[in-house]
Amino acid sequence: MAPRRATAVPEESVPPPSRPSTPPAMDDIEETPFFDNVDELQQQGINVQDILKLKGAAIHTISGVVMTTRRQLLKIKGMSEAKVEKIKEAAQKIAGSSFATGVEVQDRRKRVLVITTGSKSVDAILGGGIMSQSITEVYGEFRTGKTQMAHTMCVVAQLPPELGGASGKVAYIDTEGTFRPDRIRSIADRFGVDGTMALENILYARAFNSEHQMELINECSLRFAEDKDFRLLIVDSIMALFRVDFSGRGELSERQQKVRVYSNTQRQKMLIPVSDPGATMTFVAGGALKPIGGHILSHSSATRIFLRKGRAEERVAKLVDSPDRPESEASYKLDEGGWTDV
Repeated sequence: MAPRRATAVPEESVPPPSRPSTPPAMDDIEETPFFDNVDELQQQGINVQDILKLKGAAIHTISGVVMTTRRQLLKIKGMSEAKVEKIKEAAQKIAGSSFATGVEVQDRRKRVLVITTGSKSVDAILGGGIMSQSITEVYGEFRTGKTQMAHTMCVVAQLPPELGGASGKVAYIDTEGTFRPDRIRSIADRFGVDGTMALENILYARAFNSEHQMELINECSLRFAEDKDFRLLIVDSIMALFRVDFSGRGELSERQQKVRVYSNTQRQKMLIPVSDPGATMTFVAGGALKPIGGHILSHSSATRIFLRKGRAEERVAKLVDSPDRPESEASYKLDEGGWTDV
């Protein structure tokens, strides 16, 4: 079911200040075969039973098949080497060539959506906001607004592109019990959006341990394969439960291995199966002056943002790592309407 479209009254912190036109229906957007449902394998001679086995392993899209190694596929009960090879060949036929010219890549990049953070100054250092088809990691000191950023983007992602949104739904995995519907309503008021409508377009789940967190990511892949209106996935925070379940140096190696599997799964599964794959945001638990996930998590994130306190109510966002933007800083503040400019 398509989300009820959020309309908003433009205000100073949301560029541009013009009334949006009606966004195109999701069905009118040309789809990329790479994100076809795994059921398409049946047209390539793969039987239904094997397709159900893939779904049972939380592989619901052609991209999921392409990005899963043969070794991982062989771990699925009932999968032989011959079956895996046949499935791989079928998926590659649907996905097409893995290579593309620079011009083709440039054309694909034109389909990237940009979601505002709510602060013009922070958007400026990010090149307009948080990019879709990418994973963004946010970490930093206590009370710098990591969770408030997550709440803000839950609302703005539903706005039309003319107002810095992505005209879609949001999935939110909460590992610390910090999601607050009342905050969503306050932020929705700022953007002129009906609070109940905004909450209806947020798919929320509370994770209670690291295994449950992984299961929720797998469930998201199924939900997103069935509903093409999702534009943003938020995990707040990605490392909190792993730190609880794997404590001390003796379990550090196992923890990092689990994080590697989780981050790889997130990267594979969260290529949302629509023509404009959504953004994925992961938040590290509060108080971190450096990313807790270490090199493993850093290699999974395309963009990394460090948050710290400034003078009085001022907060500072530092762009630490980006594939196309220089390292830079910007100020913002927190109020009832979420992230905004100082």
